[in-house]
Amino acid sequence: MTPVPRTLELFYDVLSPYSWLGFEVLCRYKKLWNINLQLRPSLIAAIMKDSGNQPPALLPRKAQYLQNDIRLLGQHIQVPIQFPKDFFSVILEKGSLSAMRFLTAVNLEHPKMLEKVSRELWMRVWSRDEDISEPKSILAAAEKAGMSTEQAQGLLEKISTPKVKNELRDTTNAACKYGAFGLPVTVAHLDGQTHMLFGSDRMELLAHLLGEKWMGPVPPAIKAKI
Repeated sequence: MTPVPRTLELFYDVLSPYSWLGFEVLCRYKKLWNINLQLRPSLIAAIMKDSGNQPPALLPRKAQYLQNDIRLLGQHIQVPIQFPKDFFSVILEKGSLSAMRFLTAVNLEHPKMLEKVSRELWMRVWSRDEDISEPKSILAAAEKAGMSTEQAQGLLEKISTPKVKNELRDTTNAACKYGAFGLPVTVAHLDGQTHMLFGSDRMELLAHLLGEKWMGPVPPAIKAKI
């Protein structure tokens, strides 16, 4: 008899490069570890405000460290991540509200497309230094992920509806209630207990909680496909 998959929630925002790293690792392991991975699009700006936290890049030394850290982690995890040229404009001025509302709409109406559309939005902003705040950019990402123009346009028209706004707000609030102060946050529901893990570098600890084997960020089954 096949064991029932354990449930993991991944709270993320495409404005967060560390969210992308954690997302890719969990997507690689979800079958290997028999987990039900629930992707939870959230708004990092609201989480930072609620917790009293600040973007680390606002501190010059941290900003300098982040650039090198993300570059090295991208190489290690094999994710094609690059810092945007105008980093502060991307993070502090443009933000990700429209993109995260769009992903929320995708999750509500086409949940099987959420992984691919999320990845394409990350690819735009964190690999190709392209915009994710303009409607045409969001549409381009959705279409590249395999959505029809009609599907994508229909979802885009719904991002300002109360249903989508409330869903994103509720998901973000759920992350805050778990204790989030940034993203990504992975929440594991195991044996009646809830474990909240912050960051993309807690995968070995997650494996321990699951009673599974950690085989690095690119497990052998994935390496064979690359």
